[in-house]
Amino acid sequence: MPSQNLNTRDKIVAYWQGQSTFVTGLTQETCRDLTHTGYGISAISHIAETSRIQGRDLYGTDVGERLRQALGFQSGYQLGAAVPGWLCGGTLKPGLGPVTEVGYNALHNRRGVAMTSTGALTLNNRPAGSNNLFVAWETLTHGDNPS
Repeated sequence: MPSQNLNTRDKIVAYWQGQSTFVTGLTQETCRDLTHTGYGISAISHIAETSRIQGRDLYGTDVGERLRQALGFQSGYQLGAAVPGWLCGGTLKPGLGPVTEVGYNALHNRRGVAMTSTGALTLNNRPAGSNNLFVAWETLTHGDNPS
């Protein structure tokens, strides 16, 4: 990102909360905490959902694939998977929040994409409540809703 002057590996690693191994599904906030990660995932889900309602399906693009990967990656650790030493120094701060419902419904229920960890977390969290900031009661609007 030229505007942030992230022009060396050290600057990039610092920007990514000290993470130096980059894998599919990892987000820039993962090593900060899963709560802030969830805010970003929720935002992407809502942008894709609004776009779909307005006639452009982003779920079938790289946006949908990135959303699927981010949901799956974070969901596995929120469910209690062991955190490897290369990831955030072996420690994650849980608290993903009620953010999986919109993306899971769109990708799994509408598009038929397998999402094992995300599905398990979504079902465990139902009915999804509110985080009192950005996300509220999305099971009501998106839980197993194919339309």
